[in-house]
Amino acid sequence: MTLTTPKPPLAHADKAQTQMAREAREAPARCVEQLRRNADLVREAGRRLRALAPPFAATLARGSSDQAAAFAKFLLETRAGVPTLSQAPSVGSLYHATSANFREVPLIAISQSGRSPDLLAAAEDARGRGAIVIAVVNEVESPLAELAEIVIPVHAGTETSVAATKSFVCTLVALTHLVAEWSQDAELLAALETTGEVLEAAASADWTEAVDLLRDASEMLVLGRGPTLPIAGEAALKLKETSSLHAEAFSSAEVAHGPMTLVGKGDPVLALAPLDVARTGLRDRLEDFAARGARVIASGRAEDVVPAGLVLPSRTDVHPVLGAIAQIQSFYGLANALSLARGRNPDAPPHLNKVTRTL
Repeated sequence: MTLTTPKPPLAHADKAQTQMAREAREAPARCVEQLRRNADLVREAGRRLRALAPPFAATLARGSSDQAAAFAKFLLETRAGVPTLSQAPSVGSLYHATSANFREVPLIAISQSGRSPDLLAAAEDARGRGAIVIAVVNEVESPLAELAEIVIPVHAGTETSVAATKSFVCTLVALTHLVAEWSQDAELLAALETTGEVLEAAASADWTEAVDLLRDASEMLVLGRGPTLPIAGEAALKLKETSSLHAEAFSSAEVAHGPMTLVGKGDPVLALAPLDVARTGLRDRLEDFAARGARVIASGRAEDVVPAGLVLPSRTDVHPVLGAIAQIQSFYGLANALSLARGRNPDAPPHLNKVTRTL
């Protein structure tokens, strides 16, 4: 795989810049390095999984990692044709009720730290049932990596801000790489070679014009579909974490089944438009929101997001999977700026810790 190396992150003289912003800006270069370092091991993992030909796969995660797990589910089901379920950690950690049908089934456990007690207990319970535990983890010297049969390092480097950024982007790229090798998707493998330049452009895209529209908001919707639905989920989570803004993520198709009634005049809606067939119907949905006076902010193809009052800059000439990852890369700059504008510290949200020790 020939990879395009992005430019190094720009030097910033502003001493007030947050750790969140600095770490998010590292993601493009970290992803390029990850793809280089993981090439052989991911190729071998893909070969092994093809030979295994499991009837289904499963994911295991919480928080931002669970949004990454939803991204893996989308990739596995649409690219590899493998039905994928989300295994609730408590099934194994509290109830010790992991199904015997997990024997010889890949369980993709996703964690930045690899140290959350409930995740470890659930992974161990699944391994006891014969599952093949695949750890997608930033800290390779961790208990989760030790109990896994296959370890996919995300190589994000040390991340100190409570708000995960570069580790999330790197995890999405690692999962894309794994599924591309598993499915032998030539188009997706080729697209991965452009990861550096696509993410560098996304990191440089300025979404902060949306700050004025969101500064005083108390609640909002974030829309996605297909590859961007997990991205919308991560964006909504970050808005809660860093800005104490009650944001909820919905599919642009599902939102018409009730949540539409929550949106009225002046309410913000952020739409992260997909670049594939999941674009279907999005323009009509955004027109509905605009007609009722909502403040629509959107990223995507011009013809899909024309009803938006504010269109955020993004590349639309890229593979839809990379386009979705690029949107969260751009969003992190907005989340950081909004948090500061609302008088908060995105590096240390109240009541949160870097490692969540759920039992």
